[in-house]
Amino acid sequence: MKQKSWLPIYLLLGLVWGSSFVFIKLGLEFLNPVGVAFGRCALGAMILLLIVKIRGIKLPSDSKTWFILWVVSLLLNVFPGFLFAYAQQQVTTVLAGIINACTPLTTLLFLFIFFRSEKIAAQHIIGLVLGGIGVLTVLGIWNGLGAGSTSGVIALLAAITCYGLSFPIIKKYLTPLKLRAEALAAGQVTAGAITLLPFYLVDGIAKNEYRFGPVLAMMALGIFGSGLAYIWNFQIVERAGSSVASSVTYLTPVVAVFIGWIFLGENITWHEPVGGAIVILGAAISQGRFSKKVVK
Repeated sequence: MKQKSWLPIYLLLGLVWGSSFVFIKLGLEFLNPVGVAFGRCALGAMILLLIVKIRGIKLPSDSKTWFILWVVSLLLNVFPGFLFAYAQQQVTTVLAGIINACTPLTTLLFLFIFFRSEKIAAQHIIGLVLGGIGVLTVLGIWNGLGAGSTSGVIALLAAITCYGLSFPIIKKYLTPLKLRAEALAAGQVTAGAITLLPFYLVDGIAKNEYRFGPVLAMMALGIFGSGLAYIWNFQIVERAGSSVASSVTYLTPVVAVFIGWIFLGENITWHEPVGGAIVILGAAISQGRFSKKVVK
């Protein structure tokens, strides 16, 4: 496909997902972490169900598929949604965005450990080692993590671990079903919203002060980040291939760094962008992006 057919939505997807960390930070002004997780799922589910309804797409009907969707929602929406919000009470959006770039590396680890579909090559080992060095550099491990941020960093690492496990499960159990991406996305995000609803009712609101900016940020996070973004990602896969689609993870930390710096005034230490570049390089090597043969 011509580049112009997918490039606009590719850039839009990178912008939306890269901005998500700032949206989370703003949402925490009036919501607790579980409230942020539920809010983005609920808004995303509403927009996806509306799209499914308008396009006349049927949702899955069998219980087995819904169970798998529920498991995927735990790994992609419920746990990471809470963990990222929890972490960003203690760490910057810059750090959250850069750590998120490690997702391809955690995916690779789970593919090797539980879903042995390919042999371990030298590029995979090099990529994983570089990624690990990059994470330690981002954290400035020689300075220690600091008492106030250790649990936040652990939460971020737990969140991307969930992400890493979700993709092999999707590939093995959902992709062979040949269902429409809109139906799978709507089912997944809806299952996440339903799971989070009881927790939101118990302890979702931090304070009853609803300023326009934070409310608008939560709406953008839910409608775009947890709703339309899934469809855009599917369109990129269709038009440009999975190799191009997966590279959006390299764009999101760049967006997160600049938005956190410009709009939130967050300080950036030298080792964060340097470590982020090492993480991205490691992920790119592990995916074979520097090899001559590129598989889409």
